[in-house]
Amino acid sequence: MTVVRAQGLEWVFTQPGFARFGQWVIGTVLADEEHTITQILTSLGLEDRWRVVERFAEYGAFRQESVEGQTQRLVEAELSPRFAGYRAVALDDTTCHRTSKAVWGVCTFHEPAGRSPNRASTVRAHNWVVAGDLVPGTPWTYLPHTARLYFRQKQRPPGETFAKKTDLAVAMLRQADADSPVPILAVFDGAYANQTVIRPCLDTSSGRRIDVVTRLRCNARLYKPVPSAPARGPGRPRKWGARLPAPEDHGRWGARWQSGTVYLYGRERTFRFKERSCRWSVTGAAEPVRVFVFEVEGYAGAWFRVTTSATLTPAEVVAVFAARFRQEDGFRDHKQRLGMEECRAWTKAPVERAFVVQMVALALLRLLSRRLDASPEVGRWWSAPDWNRKKSHPSVRDVRRAVWARRTEFSHFLRELDGPRELHHELDNPSRVLA
Repeated sequence: MTVVRAQGLEWVFTQPGFARFGQWVIGTVLADEEHTITQILTSLGLEDRWRVVERFAEYGAFRQESVEGQTQRLVEAELSPRFAGYRAVALDDTTCHRTSKAVWGVCTFHEPAGRSPNRASTVRAHNWVVAGDLVPGTPWTYLPHTARLYFRQKQRPPGETFAKKTDLAVAMLRQADADSPVPILAVFDGAYANQTVIRPCLDTSSGRRIDVVTRLRCNARLYKPVPSAPARGPGRPRKWGARLPAPEDHGRWGARWQSGTVYLYGRERTFRFKERSCRWSVTGAAEPVRVFVFEVEGYAGAWFRVTTSATLTPAEVVAVFAARFRQEDGFRDHKQRLGMEECRAWTKAPVERAFVVQMVALALLRLLSRRLDASPEVGRWWSAPDWNRKKSHPSVRDVRRAVWARRTEFSHFLRELDGPRELHHELDNPSRVLA
């Protein structure tokens, strides 16, 4: 909580609203069972605050974009994450199940596990598009900071404007870039590797250029640059050069294999690669890209990757894309440790705010873990379990255990932060919110 106050999150809320926000975040970390507001306040011994926190979740002054921006600035102040001159930002979407169609923003989705005979093939769920920083290290660290809820056009709630996932993705990357002192390197899977995401990122008319690293389809359309010599004869000038073989047929590229080493998935691995500079149908004929074929130690199939950056080395390309899977680990922690699947909110404000609170809690837990690791006074503050003696770094559960050991101090601190008794039932005033 001290980290939050030092970075200025208190200026995003009213004075009582900041106290409610702090209780919500810390209670989310300390709650062992369901992460409802009732369970959260019970874990802190603040049952008498239930009414004001519940009203804050529904009606309090809460500017989501300001909270997200302050979270990103907090990461910058604590770590200054840099990778090859960029700030790497991972982008992906995830679903969290909801049991009733009456919940705000819920849509129906196909469930991959529905192939099992005892599971439904179609489920109701919220579909979140999430972005977060990737901090280099061994291993990398994922720190979420921005999220938007997606719903289908036919299933959108009354009064809401429909936006495609690709539009949400571009807007979130632009928001992250506006709060970053260095250029953004967007890292995402093949689902977002299309024109509606990549071309707006490369467009400098709407802001700074955002380079990307993504997966390349095995049958991607690749072309040589247009020859400098003008074509003879009448007709329109050529837009594309000669067609190159698809990545799956990289043996005909005319490029030789090269080798290198990189830290991937817990250890140093050797790899070999082919690289080709060309044009890609997704980015357009005027935008040069670099495509790669990687063969990595321990993996049978080839990896096809593409980047718009002219400065990344092959080892950096494969490393940052592999680090994207730390976001998948973050989704797991979000669901299993911080209650993404346990939100009992039914209306718009609590649904969106609960997700933001959980993202802030996850980012703070990761930052606290790095602070504890760097402190010589603390020493070894976590231990490897009997079933995994080779564990090399702390998990979110280890940090929660460390915080739980001081839950009494947190409870006293939050009571002092709450202010005088007469403020307990004061409704937050939206006009006092600062940008």
